[in-house]
Amino acid sequence: MSAPPLRVALLGCGTVGAAVARLLAERSELLADRAGRPLHLSGIVVRNLSGPRDLPAEQAGLLTDEPGALVDGADVVIELMGGIEPARELLLRAMRGGADVVTANKQLIARHGDELHAVAREHGVGLDYEAAVVAAVPVLRVVRESLAGDEITSISGIVNGSTNYVLDLVARTGVTFEEAVAKAGALGYLEADPTEDLEGIDAAAKIVILARTAWGVGVGFDDVHRTGISGLTDADFEQARGTGQVIKLIASAWRSGQARHPRVELAVRPVLLAQDHPFAQIREGGNAVVIEATSAGRVRIHGAGAGGEETASAVLGDLVALARRRPAQA
Repeated sequence: MSAPPLRVALLGCGTVGAAVARLLAERSELLADRAGRPLHLSGIVVRNLSGPRDLPAEQAGLLTDEPGALVDGADVVIELMGGIEPARELLLRAMRGGADVVTANKQLIARHGDELHAVAREHGVGLDYEAAVVAAVPVLRVVRESLAGDEITSISGIVNGSTNYVLDLVARTGVTFEEAVAKAGALGYLEADPTEDLEGIDAAAKIVILARTAWGVGVGFDDVHRTGISGLTDADFEQARGTGQVIKLIASAWRSGQARHPRVELAVRPVLLAQDHPFAQIREGGNAVVIEATSAGRVRIHGAGAGGEETASAVLGDLVALARRRPAQA
């Protein structure tokens, strides 16, 4: 390969970050072949250097708690820290310094995507975030690229695996809603503070990103009519069971008006579905999205919407895509 290695800085080493680091080592030759150049992991930023890490022994020396110099010396920065700050400032710094960016941070993209995209355009760098929306399911790529020549009229689906696990457990086993939430928390499906999942905040961020990608509109959280699942009662599930239905948390976006000047409406809410509905068949932490387009008709995609290696798959896909787009001499 004539192109020099790409220096990759990794911000965050939790479940997803550790999976990305490990796969960069395990698949180094394969990824280099696909990217057209070696991908060199130059450092891994963590908050606590003494914490346990699921990393290969040869990567232990890459850990640092000082991100500035690492970001400044990188060709590509992968952000998997989560939260808004310091992730936002670090990504802005990276792009202003000429680095491409990959992130899985849905809240950051949903809340500050316009700012990040503006800086990326100004400095001629890439900003990719396939992993921010339903992890390994390439829905953003389908919306942005595969259907770029079509007119998308609606997008809907199950985009939060944590709540789907809870709802599926109640529907199929008959445990109480409270027991299902507790089990989901114990298995790591929910955060210590499960509000982001149970109140539909996570799903709202994803449908905002999908709507912006599909129609180029400036929608935000305030435009989402949002109802989570925390207000559901065991009586709600009994009633659904008695009518042969199941409850799913559905995120949806639909367009009206002209394609060039669309009016877009967004919602996240629990919906009663017949047991033979495609969304009703999504088990445990799975995700599924249906896209309606004028020419293509109904496009349905489903798969793993969470998990370390599953999310890492999307992150590495973005990394390879960015590497291919960079000038060979860079």
